[in-house]
Amino acid sequence: MSENSGGLTCAAVSWGLAALVGAFAGVLVAVLGDWSFMQAVFAAVIVAVGVGLFLMLTLCRSLPEPANKSVSAPQPATPKPAAPKAAAPAASATTKPAAKPKAAPKPKAAAKSKAAAKPKAPAKAAAPAATTGAGTRPAALSAARASGADDLKMIKGVGPKLEALLNRLGFYHFDQVASWTADEVAWVDQNLEGFKGRVSRDNWVAQAKTLATGGQTEFSKRVGDGDVY
Repeated sequence: MSENSGGLTCAAVSWGLAALVGAFAGVLVAVLGDWSFMQAVFAAVIVAVGVGLFLMLTLCRSLPEPANKSVSAPQPATPKPAAPKAAAPAASATTKPAAKPKAAPKPKAAAKSKAAAKPKAPAKAAAPAATTGAGTRPAALSAARASGADDLKMIKGVGPKLEALLNRLGFYHFDQVASWTADEVAWVDQNLEGFKGRVSRDNWVAQAKTLATGGQTEFSKRVGDGDVY
């Protein structure tokens, strides 16, 4: 109610002032401007309306109500929880770390059954060996024949190490050595690691021919008597 009465009072005052200003303007132009009565009235009305509108827009416009902001009381700060006391260093120092559990042993792969294993190739298959050097590689065996390997140490110039090397190259019997050609002797001479040239120097082929037929050489007799090895 107070707002409506205030608005009416402002409007009345504004238009009253506007009427006074308009009348003053009409009199002024009639006296000074030598206007006719009707012209002066028309000018007074125009000025009064303009001034009234101006006053209404500037003075009597209702101002927006200030927003009712509810001022909330400040909340008391929540106390921070007390930090836990650090553990006594002495206790941590004396406590030994637990021993790490031993890793479980990895399960070994199941052994392949002998029945599933492929049968070994016959003893007459050529054994792998180096093919370096000149000459032609002699025929070789992957293992000794069923009758067993000959004692190649009966050949002069063949010791235990050379016998093992000859077996690795696929030579186990006297008749194999006895059948070597000149080219094959050259190949074996080149591939006896640490003993190159021993075949031709000690004439292994001739000795092997005698031993392959069941004969004996002077050196083989000494070996048989145990005088050499």
